Amino acid sequence: MNNTSEGHRQQLLDALRRFVAAVRQIAGVRRIAVLGSIVTTKLDPKDIDVLVVVADDADLTPLARCARRLQGHTQSFNRGADVFLADERGTYIGRTCRWRDCRPGVRRSCDALHCGRRPYLHDDLDASTLNSALVASPTVTVWPYVERRGELPRDVEEVVVALEHAV
Repeated sequence: MNNTSEGHRQQLLDALRRFVAAVRQIAGVRRIAVLGSIVTTKLDPKDIDVLVVVADDADLTPLARCARRLQGHTQSFNRGADVFLADERGTYIGRTCRWRDCRPGVRRSCDALHCGRRPYLHDDLDASTLNSALVASPTVTVWPYVERRGELPRDVEEVVVALEHAV
């Protein structure tokens, strides 16, 4: 692994730690999990994938703000981030909207199926989806409890342990 790819991986994990610390305090957030290549031994992941389970009545505005902050930070070193959303019944409902101003008619390029029905929910289910098994049993849940479903790379395990012991 070269220093650049090792650095990008660490930058993604640092961004994850900050994201979880902020999002776990948002009303209506029920669970936060990490998915994808970052939880494997892939040397230079291109992004970080987070699954957030939310209550049906959760205001997604602060969560979308945190997701945009995460995405903006990862883009600053040519990487990405996706924040996937599921309801408490385990149904994938979409991703957070990437736009600061999220309402019907503002963006012609918005491909959400129901733009604005639930503010900051980007339900582009034709383009992106997670299967129910992954939603029910993600690789690692980091909040409100830690649950590992397999061995994690050492750098990910360090972040998980730090999150587990954070107040």
